[in-house]
Amino acid sequence: MSATPGRSNVDHLIVGAGFAGLAAAIKLDEAAERDFVVIEKDSDVGGTWHINTYPGAECDVPSQLYSYSFALNPDWSKVYSPQREIWEYTRKVAEESGTLDRFVFDTAVLDATWDDEAQRWIVRTEGPDGVKEYAARTIISGSGGLSEPRLPEIEGIDDFQGEIFHSARWNHDVDLTGKRVAVIGTGASAIQLVPELQQVVGHLDVYQRTPNWVIPRNERSFSDLEKTVFKRVPGAQRALRALVYATLESRVPAFARFPQAMRAVELQGRRNIAKGITDPELRRKVTPDYRAGCKRILISNKWYPALDAGNVDLVTDPIAKITGNAIVTADGVERPIDVLVVATGFYVTEPPIAQHITGREGRTLAEVWDDGGMAAYKGTTIHGFPNLFQIVGPNTALGHSSMIFIIESQVRYVVEAAKAMRREGLGSVEPTQVAQDAWTAEIRRRMRPTVWQTGGCASWYLDKFGNNTTLWPGQTFTFRQHLSRFDLDRYDVRAVHQREAVNA
Repeated sequence: MSATPGRSNVDHLIVGAGFAGLAAAIKLDEAAERDFVVIEKDSDVGGTWHINTYPGAECDVPSQLYSYSFALNPDWSKVYSPQREIWEYTRKVAEESGTLDRFVFDTAVLDATWDDEAQRWIVRTEGPDGVKEYAARTIISGSGGLSEPRLPEIEGIDDFQGEIFHSARWNHDVDLTGKRVAVIGTGASAIQLVPELQQVVGHLDVYQRTPNWVIPRNERSFSDLEKTVFKRVPGAQRALRALVYATLESRVPAFARFPQAMRAVELQGRRNIAKGITDPELRRKVTPDYRAGCKRILISNKWYPALDAGNVDLVTDPIAKITGNAIVTADGVERPIDVLVVATGFYVTEPPIAQHITGREGRTLAEVWDDGGMAAYKGTTIHGFPNLFQIVGPNTALGHSSMIFIIESQVRYVVEAAKAMRREGLGSVEPTQVAQDAWTAEIRRRMRPTVWQTGGCASWYLDKFGNNTTLWPGQTFTFRQHLSRFDLDRYDVRAVHQREAVNA
């Protein structure tokens, strides 16, 4: 295509520099698809592990599996790695990959619009040097489901006069020593940060809407001998990785087909409560009334002892409003606070990036998904949005294992698509509506017996239609099999600069 003044032409534009975007960059580079740019709104690589710096932030997937298969790390300090260590790992992988020269940081994607005549995405970004425009053959979105914090809609929250921040945007300049602090939320972030805050604040109120099943965290540090073996004995670390993978995969039947098997997890959870909490009434408040696995199963040895501490109150009455210096619950009780920490999750089923992408028919991805929920062929490509590849798209998240396995599977599929486009001289590829609908229907059929649909809870896995558009309902190796080749016969394709669509 002819150049437009002020516009940069690029083969691939990658959105996000977390695990997904970094993997896409590395694997495209290895496949000789080197004409790409990575746009990252934050100041460095790492994604969620760069921006989530709240006290106690750690991974809840074993380190050996929460890493790239092509970049094993023999130096993990312990079974579950802390945030800083994971971020440093991604930074090291990025530096050694030789791709950082094509990363653009502190830059946000303003909008991306498909130009059907040029067969290009016209993407506008804004960074330190102002607004810039790209014309990209493909967009590979690795923006992630845990990238945009969700703030609660509570009356008066904007009138609060003290310090307020989301757990994913921690304000380290605020000294919490001796302060009256409130934490709204009891999910994955809260159970890590609350035990840390309990040790320094004067008083802590924790606001719980629904309790989670929390089981013990089997944590331990790796010895120097183990690290030496990982470094010097060929295959040792891969063998441990394979063992961890197999152990986690063995849990899938309980999630996907036999929810009654989750009673064993519930027993672990009840024992964890009994061990960590002495007060019978508090034990009652933190015991869920739904099947384990319906909501994300959490792991912690510190959560219940922290709630049982003398300077912590667990509040289960609904929040009515927030005043300038307090939280008022529905029973009329007013609890004064100095600092408000919001740990209320992210926009998972309504990803903000979708609002900025306009497809072939002039509708944004958000508008399309608002009609019937998130849907994508193989969780990766979307009808009406040619040459758009979504890493960690609909129904690709996991409730039992490492997302890195899913990311690598999708990246492999995307790279194969790029190779096929170049080999066949294609200007665009777009999954047929029939292929996407069939894939979505099969996902929903397989989802019906799962604990996520039958477990008796409301979770962030479900969208406004009641569909689980978040999780993959099966083993991760079956997902990888589905994406083992780029199936061109399920796509509408167009040759370069050819206006009329043809089916491959």
